[in-house]
Amino acid sequence: MKVSAYKDVFPLAQVFTIARGSRTEAVVVRVVIEHDGCTGRGECVPYARYGESVESVIDQIESLSVSGSVPLTRAALQAALPPGAARNAVDCALWDLNAKQTNMPVWKLAGLSKPGPEITAFTLSLATPEKMQAEAAKNAFRPLLKTKLGGEGDVARIEAVRKGAPDARIIVDANEGWTPEMYRSLAPVLVRLGVEMVEQPLPAGKDDALLDMERVLPVCADESCHDRNSLSGLRGKYDMVNIKLDKTGGLTEALALREEALAQGYQVMVGCMVGSSLAMAPAVLVAQGATVVDLDGPLLLAEDRPEGLVYDDLGVHPSTSGLWG
Repeated sequence: MKVSAYKDVFPLAQVFTIARGSRTEAVVVRVVIEHDGCTGRGECVPYARYGESVESVIDQIESLSVSGSVPLTRAALQAALPPGAARNAVDCALWDLNAKQTNMPVWKLAGLSKPGPEITAFTLSLATPEKMQAEAAKNAFRPLLKTKLGGEGDVARIEAVRKGAPDARIIVDANEGWTPEMYRSLAPVLVRLGVEMVEQPLPAGKDDALLDMERVLPVCADESCHDRNSLSGLRGKYDMVNIKLDKTGGLTEALALREEALAQGYQVMVGCMVGSSLAMAPAVLVAQGATVVDLDGPLLLAEDRPEGLVYDDLGVHPSTSGLWG
């Protein structure tokens, strides 16, 4: 078995801004696993917020001890690497490899129902209210918009987005940029404007204030939720969890987290970092039936991978075997 890791760069269609900064390109790590004439692929997005870089992720992947005669298994991988981007790319590549070896789609290998398209959010970058209104108007045909927020001026931003897209459902992402006082003042206003949910308003690790709040605007854990081990610290604070494969460390843990989160009474959102269709494809399986799906990464790129996912009025469609799975 041969495991290789490569850095790929995808220019974005336009500058993408959140509360933590701006970017003009998506930098990802692609993993290729070759064994017995078959090839599996996976992709991850190293994220500085979690102490990751392209170099550190590639180092983690290359640290795996893989013998040509003893193939790496998904079970062994869970112990070999911690949750995070590196394990995600390898785990998804192993699923893809197994699908190619057995000539069976991943959804069958995982014991899932046949997947279908899911309506996905489209993300509006953080900007001035005027620019956000223009972007909302341009994307008003989309049924669900996700608006990045940053604190001061957020009400004006949402009012502008609502003017630009009067019929769209709206969710917002504060990216840890609010204080408890801001939630208390902003939440009722956003509810009045038709906002359905806010992602991670308070910083992870500093979110105990949510225990004492009346959450008139439902709150979703993003940076506070990585894998199943995170769930015990979320009780009483959050109404929903955002499952991202780059946080869980792959499809294997993402499916387990979804099952456990639902069992504990959380609603489920399935999200993504900004990456190509190769990163989104496994997440589409996790997204089946989720309350919120946010797998718009390829829509933010200037150009996607060959055989990229199809996005249309029905949502994001499952991948072809030529892409993944």
